[in-house]
Amino acid sequence: MSLLDVEDLRVGFGRGAPVVSGVSLSVRPGECVALVGESGSGKSVTARSLLGLAGRDARVGAARLEIAGADATGFTEQRWRAVRGRRVALAAQDAMVSLDPLRTVGAEIAEAVRRGGVRGAAVTERVVDLLTRVGVPEPEVLRERHPHQLSGGLRQRALLASALAGDPDLLIADEPTTALDVVVQDQVLGLLAETTRDGRGLLLVSHDLGVVSRLADRVLVMSGGTVVESGPPEELLRAPAHPRTRDLVAAIPGRRRVAAPTAGAEVLRGRHLVKDHRGPGGSVRAVDDVSFSLREGEVLGVVGQSGSGKSTLARLAMGLVRPDSGEVLLAGRDWSALPERARRPHRGAIQLVHQDPLSAFDPRHPVARIIGEALPRAARAARVPELLRQVGLGPEFASRRPRTLSGGQRQRVALARALAPSPRVLICDEPVSALDVSVQRQVLDLLERLRAETGVALVFITHDLAVVREISDRVVVVHEGRIVERGTTEEVFTAPRHDYTRLLLAATPSVERPGERSAS
Repeated sequence: MSLLDVEDLRVGFGRGAPVVSGVSLSVRPGECVALVGESGSGKSVTARSLLGLAGRDARVGAARLEIAGADATGFTEQRWRAVRGRRVALAAQDAMVSLDPLRTVGAEIAEAVRRGGVRGAAVTERVVDLLTRVGVPEPEVLRERHPHQLSGGLRQRALLASALAGDPDLLIADEPTTALDVVVQDQVLGLLAETTRDGRGLLLVSHDLGVVSRLADRVLVMSGGTVVESGPPEELLRAPAHPRTRDLVAAIPGRRRVAAPTAGAEVLRGRHLVKDHRGPGGSVRAVDDVSFSLREGEVLGVVGQSGSGKSTLARLAMGLVRPDSGEVLLAGRDWSALPERARRPHRGAIQLVHQDPLSAFDPRHPVARIIGEALPRAARAARVPELLRQVGLGPEFASRRPRTLSGGQRQRVALARALAPSPRVLICDEPVSALDVSVQRQVLDLLERLRAETGVALVFITHDLAVVREISDRVVVVHEGRIVERGTTEEVFTAPRHDYTRLLLAATPSVERPGERSAS
């Protein structure tokens, strides 16, 4: 018997046209079925509709919608509440929205545990066990923290623990590894694979075809709210039939290397940088004797797990924090030791591109003002349209506000703003980690074009090794605040010398090995 059986699912909102139409799928015990597609393809709407969570103004219909053999087409909200968590559970993508900000993560998980009939001291034991299983370090301590006190990766793991707390027959996981570094992702993928080995069903929603190829038995490709192709992952990845599927496969990073322009003069150098973070529990060394260099037109990839010190290194390079010892040189001149007043006139030479541009924009301002803030007032009228064109956006985007833009469009606006003062260096901190593969491909192609046209140098910080392999000329691997390996991209990826580098490479899902199931 199928745990989930759907025929001709249709979803619309208000009086608008359907956003999902004609979707049919089934999930059996011990099986993983994946929904893939770019942002806006309808995959998340489909997943939420299967739990009665499409939204108040949603119109949901289906020729058949059965959950564990029960007809769900006529479920009341009370009946849905009885089913969610115990028969079918959702691990959503946005943990910050899904977790209650007023409760500790332990209390959130405990509520789900109690719904399964567990009582007394066994509740706490179960909460700690769940947090341990999803790779949360020091679970006894972290269960007492609120969501805002955790990193994005820890919040995502806590949300997955909450979804598993009711021991559901079917788990729907919507982009469960988007915010995770490759090592923690490997742990979570191992856990998801374990759920299917235990006889549960798994409906996986993802834009990461490496993740899909590792876990899925069957893949459904969505575009425009419909399923355009389906089949085993090895078949779709090696011989995609539909143009949409071919586009997704072609967009996978790490499958090609673009010839780098000849590097020019040195534009950035860090020498023996040390930085401690001080807090109530004492001091933690975030960056420990790190040295690096960057030349004009070059891309330096910086990789490592969450908490390895990558983002602190970016802040040191930007001059946003001062090192406890060591120095940063920008274009051969002292940068880190300058007071901010002396540094401010030269800030245009080094610019930061955030992971989440939406949080870096004032939501009240149109794009023209966001970009124009980095320009002299007299130059804005002429320069803003030119910058929009440079990042592949039309002049009509000047009047748009951030929340009306897609993720890829917002990242292009962030690049336009960073390019406005004609920098010599761009510090890119996880600039494509939250984007689907198609939009990710657009941004990577854009960065390649910009450095070829302008000679700008990039420090590209990420936990995505496939992206680093494609875009970087040289790579440094950071672990516990130290650089444990450095070299050309080819050297580091084909002949890694350090055990930690080999661990990162082994933990990275690969579409070159479709169907390889996790044994962790």
